Amino acid sequence: MALRWEELVIDCRDFQTLGTWWASALGWEVIDQDEEVLEVRNPEGGPTLLFLNTPDDKVVKNRLHLDFVPDDQGAEVARLEGLGARRIDIGQGEQTWVVMADPEGNEFCVLSARS
Repeated sequence: MALRWEELVIDCRDFQTLGTWWASALGWEVIDQDEEVLEVRNPEGGPTLLFLNTPDDKVVKNRLHLDFVPDDQGAEVARLEGLGARRIDIGQGEQTWVVMADPEGNEFCVLSARS
């Protein structure tokens, strides 16, 4: 038996706005959208992100988050801040990565560039 990762479902308050934000942040494309969900995928394939509305506000730190490796960490952090992300402190102290939050407060990390 094989198990393949298909998608990551992200609950949010405004699925259209947050899904569009992530598509822009990642350079991905919207592959499905209706009155209840928005789904984005890397044009090169792979798992998708599916955004779904929930009436609940985010109130605690995520138990699952995404990590990204850029070519230039400083430039990427600045670009994401320009799109509406913000740097946050979750008690990580001084690290080589930058912890950020998307417009709805979901944490993600921008790691150092790798050779």
